[in-house]
Amino acid sequence: MDIVAGTNYSIILYGESGTGKEVIAKTIHDLSARRDKPFIAMDCGTLSKELAGSELFGHVKGAFTGALQDKEGHFEIADGGTLFLDEVGNLSPEVQATLLRVIQERKFKRVGGNKEIQVDVRLIVASNENLQDAYRKGKFREDLYHRFNEFSINLPPLRSRKEDILDFAEFFLAKTSTELNKEIAGFDENVLQTFLDYSWPGNLREFRNVVRRAVLLTEPGKKIASASLPWEITNNNPLSGQAITDAAPLPMHRSTGKEEVNLKDAAIKAEFETIMTVLQQVNFNKKKAAELLKIDRKTLYNKIKNYQA
Repeated sequence: MDIVAGTNYSIILYGESGTGKEVIAKTIHDLSARRDKPFIAMDCGTLSKELAGSELFGHVKGAFTGALQDKEGHFEIADGGTLFLDEVGNLSPEVQATLLRVIQERKFKRVGGNKEIQVDVRLIVASNENLQDAYRKGKFREDLYHRFNEFSINLPPLRSRKEDILDFAEFFLAKTSTELNKEIAGFDENVLQTFLDYSWPGNLREFRNVVRRAVLLTEPGKKIASASLPWEITNNNPLSGQAITDAAPLPMHRSTGKEEVNLKDAAIKAEFETIMTVLQQVNFNKKKAAELLKIDRKTLYNKIKNYQA
């Protein structure tokens, strides 16, 4: 990676969701001569054709409904630096064609504008689909693929990097402990074994969230125990092959036959999952979480403390 970082080559990063493609792209930027210029990241997977053009190239006032003022695009903002395009295979054919011209000519026009803008931007793109296969299927421009493919890096999923799992656990623990200003004594041995046995469908993103959640639920000075881990991981059940999302509900007590269902426990679990979802959305900022949950911070702290008990 150090070798290619020192060049201006365009790079394709391949890997499943959550394997750290943006982190690698930022690392390449930081190792390059462009390190003092902007690093701009854009997720192409969630944008419509119209919005993608505006986000990439900007627009002028009145270019379309809602364009109330001139706007710089990511290419302008990243001038002199690096532009990272995640899930680039999702761009529409029209945007791909415009992007090809920009790469060839190093200049473009804002949407609805006439002025040509010159830029010097290094491109790093990412995809969880092989772009060579995509162009053979007619889903991606072959000429654009070759423009991007000056160098490629494959990022393996976490499940095939078992030897790195414990190192990542310590890394995420140290980082989260600093963020939350909380000293944790480490992990119980059975927790580390659980990490090694789990398939990590959400890769590093899922792993980071699991550790952040566990640190939050562990008392200062103690080790992280299995009770602080999500149900999907400790049970390592068939659902563990699915990525954990913020909206994923915590499986409740499963009754068989005429077993008694404890509604109070079910309500507590539902409340816990809601609080954890909001905390993850605001990067574990308890003040913001309390505001979103419409409770005061003291109540939130008490609830978290009760969950730890």
